[in-house]
Amino acid sequence: MPAISAPNAVSSHAEAFSGHGAGSPASPWRGAAVLLGMVAGAALQLRQPVLWSVALYAGLLCVAVVAGTCCVAVGGRWGPFRAVPKARWFAGVATALAVAAGAAAVFATSGLRASASVAQALSPPLEGRDIRVTGLIAAMPQVNEAGTRVRLEVETARLQGAPVQLPAQIEVAWYSGAFRDVDDAQDLPRQAPALRAGERWAMTVRLKAPHGLRNPHGFDFELWMWEQGVQATGSVRTGSKDEPPVHLASTWRHPVEQLRQGVRDAIFARLGRASDDSDPGRARIAGVVAALVTGDQRAIDRADWDVFRATGVAHLMSISGLHITLFAWLAAWCAGMLWRRSTRLCLWVPAPSAAVVAGVLLAAGYALFSGWGVPAQRTVLMLAIVALLQVSGRRWPWPQVWLLACAAVVLVDPWALAQAGFWLSFVAVGMLFATNPIANKARSSSVKGHFYALLREQWVVTLALTPLSLLLFGQVSLVGFAANLVAIPWVTLVVTPLALGGVLWSPLWSLAALSLQPLAAVLQWLAQWPWAVLFLPAAPLWAGMAGVLGGALLAMRLPWRLRLLALPLLVPVVFWSPARPGVGEFELLAADIGQGNAVLVRTASHTLLYDAGPQFSRESDAGHRVLVPLLRALGERVDTLMLSHRDADHTGGAEAVLTQQPQALLTGSIEASHPLQGVRPATPCLAGQQWVWDGVLFEVLHPLAGAEAPELRANRPPRVPRPNTLSCVLRIVAREGDGATVLLVGDIETPQEQALLARNAPLKADLLLVPHHGSKTSSSQAFLEGVQPGTALVQAGYRNRFGHPAPDVLQRYRALGIAVVESPQCGAARWSSSAPAVVACERDTSPHYWQHTLSPRND
Repeated sequence: MPAISAPNAVSSHAEAFSGHGAGSPASPWRGAAVLLGMVAGAALQLRQPVLWSVALYAGLLCVAVVAGTCCVAVGGRWGPFRAVPKARWFAGVATALAVAAGAAAVFATSGLRASASVAQALSPPLEGRDIRVTGLIAAMPQVNEAGTRVRLEVETARLQGAPVQLPAQIEVAWYSGAFRDVDDAQDLPRQAPALRAGERWAMTVRLKAPHGLRNPHGFDFELWMWEQGVQATGSVRTGSKDEPPVHLASTWRHPVEQLRQGVRDAIFARLGRASDDSDPGRARIAGVVAALVTGDQRAIDRADWDVFRATGVAHLMSISGLHITLFAWLAAWCAGMLWRRSTRLCLWVPAPSAAVVAGVLLAAGYALFSGWGVPAQRTVLMLAIVALLQVSGRRWPWPQVWLLACAAVVLVDPWALAQAGFWLSFVAVGMLFATNPIANKARSSSVKGHFYALLREQWVVTLALTPLSLLLFGQVSLVGFAANLVAIPWVTLVVTPLALGGVLWSPLWSLAALSLQPLAAVLQWLAQWPWAVLFLPAAPLWAGMAGVLGGALLAMRLPWRLRLLALPLLVPVVFWSPARPGVGEFELLAADIGQGNAVLVRTASHTLLYDAGPQFSRESDAGHRVLVPLLRALGERVDTLMLSHRDADHTGGAEAVLTQQPQALLTGSIEASHPLQGVRPATPCLAGQQWVWDGVLFEVLHPLAGAEAPELRANRPPRVPRPNTLSCVLRIVAREGDGATVLLVGDIETPQEQALLARNAPLKADLLLVPHHGSKTSSSQAFLEGVQPGTALVQAGYRNRFGHPAPDVLQRYRALGIAVVESPQCGAARWSSSAPAVVACERDTSPHYWQHTLSPRND
């Protein structure tokens, strides 16, 4: 369901089910309690760090079924005699047991389903091996500048001629662009052809388990892949030494995906692609039209997503619960109008019932065409339940209707409880039910009356969802109220119908694109306002829940004296400030950014970011994906961004960070001609520089000033190897030189390690950022013996193509008794100078059973 309702969409359902009629259950709150217990059971199962055995889940399910049956029997036995005190006591016990049985049953079934998914996981020995796979393209391929991403339905798989078992679905990338990922030194990879859904291909793939980046308040990629049913990702092997991919046949399998791809390609053929240079504005709007018609959110340019999020209208710009609900309402209205024209049909089935059924069925078809994503599934299921109640003549209290839909969604998809969209949808719909705006709307059918009804609905949802948005995303659009007042009716009543109509007559796509242009201009203007978006530090769960309760209380139809009681509940989430180190101490957070470096250093009142991670593609880098959200969630104001050297795995996210942190000073080992110099002039880092923040000493130990200084390297030939040797080396010491020490060394190699030891004896440190991600050219024996770190942090990508960290390098650390913490196993790592022997790993602080557990590599 949508986060913000459309006119007459969600409200039309609320009107049908908000009252108490003759069909109301005899004891509605008993049923509501059971439904709430079912949701609680699913939520409890999602909190499991490790799954139980299948036998234990099966046994619990049997016990729950037996207990539930007994509760129903007891409830029926004592139900007619509720006036008798003893009977009321037995009925109450039966209700409590029914709630527990419902929770246990959902807990057990969710566990069994999770166990079945785990059984489909990729076998660790198959990771990194070249496997010949035959399979069907199960979804329309996604094309970008790096190549083509394909979801395959595996039919057969062979490793060196022997059959092997792979997950039912895998997702692979056919790299052929500027950001191709080639594991070996090969010729240029074969260009990907125009792949289509339903085709059968034989190709050699190299797979790994789905492994995402784990950072505080970050996106859970592994959960997303789990929900998609994808248990392995990888790349297509297309080098000159690999057996080439072969197109075997075109089939009729996955016809909906074939139709979706055909429509999407037709839209791009008419309007252009986002990568077109001839008319970039028109091509970017084509991506929005394609998303509205086919649900392909990846077609929308990242810059456009930034504008949509800043103005609070992102929920409108692809097929969502809002569009499906509106489509269901329009389909029901049309079906009812046509049904009433036939007396025979009306005598067979009443027109309102036929209209509701037709609306749900057509909405389900629309959701199926849009890709049958998880939000679409939730919306169709909720609409089906509401329709079933209406057709059966039941008029239940709105809380029971709301809980029934919620429980049904959780039964189908228990992991929806971990998704922000679930909570936004149901909180919005619940508030519309609770505030019951239909009464106001019924007083006037004029345009003015409908406008005031829309205004009130938007105001209610804004009040209710603002604290929830702060809890889930750490931000809220201050212009969202005005933007949605314009965008909701325009997109739902003008743009979307034109875009859908283009499926039947393609010139309507041009009209849809034309109608989007003025809206895009308005949204761009609103997004540029100085306070368009409010970013606040991520508050803890208790503060967020208090804020959500306060927002709901403000939106309720209550006297203002009672509503003002909500204001104290909003204080914790709005004014939350994360704790900082004491004076003389500092904290370090090594972000999980894949193959690259990015280390956040915090003192009592200052913040330094050492490196900014890699660039993943033209549309994605560690800055946008990890660092900017992390800095906002932590409420950090960066004082200095230090880039150790110019390599892309250290500077890829710098532009995004500098844009979001306009006050940050830029320093580092980057040449005068580097593109980042145009974003913000950089001061070279040179040995001898030092400063003190809040009693913490910062010292630059390398590189030396002179002929090899960064400012003198502007005329180097462009193909000279990356200047790892000039990496900025930063030493940080607590209590102005008397406390715990951290050494951040970038990508220095053995000669620079020796020079550091010679110039800076002693060079001891409690924590060392492993040089060059654990490359064989660094971490020499003499250097490690000189530094003598208690802990060494390795920031590297999971199964990266360089083999970092090298096995012999890891052995060298372990032989000296140095604890090595690798980001693929740890996620983001936290360290504090007040407890230098302790490193807290994000993967350990919040473990989940769907989280990938790493196994040793096949080196």
